[in-house]
Amino acid sequence: MVAGTQAEKALWNSIGLFKISNVSGKRRDVVPKTLVNGDDGMEDEDDEDEDKSSWLMLCLKQNLGMQVRRIMLKYRYDIVHIISHLNALAESETEGKGKYGTSPILNQAPLVNFSGHKDEGYALDWSPATAGRLLSGDCMSMIHLWEPASGSWTVDPIPLSGHTASVEDIQWSPGEANPALSFKVHKADVNVISWNRLASCMLASGSDDGTFSIHDLRVIKDKDKAKVAHFGYHKHPITSIEWSAHESSTLAVSSGDNQLTIWDLSLEKDEEEFKAQSKEQVNTPQDLPPQLLFVHQGQKDLKELHWHNQIPGMIVSTAADGFNILMPYKIQNTLPDLAA
Repeated sequence: MVAGTQAEKALWNSIGLFKISNVSGKRRDVVPKTLVNGDDGMEDEDDEDEDKSSWLMLCLKQNLGMQVRRIMLKYRYDIVHIISHLNALAESETEGKGKYGTSPILNQAPLVNFSGHKDEGYALDWSPATAGRLLSGDCMSMIHLWEPASGSWTVDPIPLSGHTASVEDIQWSPGEANPALSFKVHKADVNVISWNRLASCMLASGSDDGTFSIHDLRVIKDKDKAKVAHFGYHKHPITSIEWSAHESSTLAVSSGDNQLTIWDLSLEKDEEEFKAQSKEQVNTPQDLPPQLLFVHQGQKDLKELHWHNQIPGMIVSTAADGFNILMPYKIQNTLPDLAA
């Protein structure tokens, strides 16, 4: 896992490569070794749980830019080789350095850097169709295409045309090799977008006004028909949005209201079922979207989330007060079992 810091001074910032091992459920209250009925069969299980504490190992790459928000640099973009960092993480685990291992590697020279951007930028994305191809965007509407060439990269100094506002996010099409799409989808600034890798005609976007929308790119020329869903549950800016890697109708959203929500767009409201549940749960809001599956709270200033590519239902989120790794039980049960 890779993450960036937000330090008070630019020179204190770094990009970290993390390896998290032995992840288990949240900590529970200690179970007495001798139960009321005299059954102490839980003792061995408790001892095993104590040995299953999570490990966090870390490698750092110094970032001499500004604050890192979804990997942001001021004016300059670097590509860095991380094999040495990965090896350091592997050595930390095999050498048994304890629950927390840290690599001393800090000032590795980049493979290539590009200083053609005239302003800071938040947008970077690797092409899934062409290995090594990259797009970078900045706050002055400039988007540059990086092409791999003989172990390095060449960057077209002439930016792509068509975009006129700040580039907050970039996403390649899952199946197209060339970038070709830019369109207005919200009244306020669009902070984040996510292209559905399982249903490539669907694009999700999150706005600064707290709303997020789902768009059908097959009818993108008709804006009214293209927006197939629009949600105003969140009341603060959307900071991250991503489709599930294992279920085409499921996505996760984080917001400045300190909530991470999970949605299933295939669900529709069943009035009879809703009324029955409302009797059992008196405080159920009448306008609660039926597509809302789960709400995760407890983090401050949520910035980004990602689904795990190999483990269905697992999400990692980062905020001002740290990482959370979560795997909601009911969400896990609705997703396909890769081992089957």
